[in-house]
Amino acid sequence: MDKQTQIELEAAAFRRLQKHLMEDRTDVQNIDMMNLAGFCRNCLSRWYQEAANERGIEMTKDEGREAFYGMTMDEWKANFQTDASAAKQAEFKDAFEKNVGKG
Repeated sequence: MDKQTQIELEAAAFRRLQKHLMEDRTDVQNIDMMNLAGFCRNCLSRWYQEAANERGIEMTKDEGREAFYGMTMDEWKANFQTDASAAKQAEFKDAFEKNVGKG
């Protein structure tokens, strides 16, 4: 497989994952994703932002989130985010530190 085809396939897979998380499975909470898989939609949006920044494209955290989510974080939270239990929040703290770092 040539490099350009590989890039196009990887981009297509990313777009499919994004659609799945943003349209098909809005019921799945970020906190549950982070606790189970060690990443969530916010991680994906941060990786998008970091990739842009590495290429000299200025993009803030909020701009990266809006690009990935297709809406502002406030809109996402209002439409799809539910309250998390204290146990889930504690588990998230550990998962975040393990997978992202101290924050």
